[in-house]
Amino acid sequence: MLIFRLVFGLLLLAALLCFGTYIATRDPRWRQRGQVLVKWTVLAGLGFLR
Repeated sequence: MLIFRLVFGLLLLAALLCFGTYIATRDPRWRQRGQVLVKWTVLAGLGFLR
């Protein structure tokens, strides 16, 4: 469970940083990266459900 929380938290943090960078620079590449990270976060959450 600890590994799940670590992976989930790091993915979510990385996505938030990407979206923050997108807001600051308006570079669409950061928005796309943030969306990919959010998708991976959701998949990680679903993968650890029993």
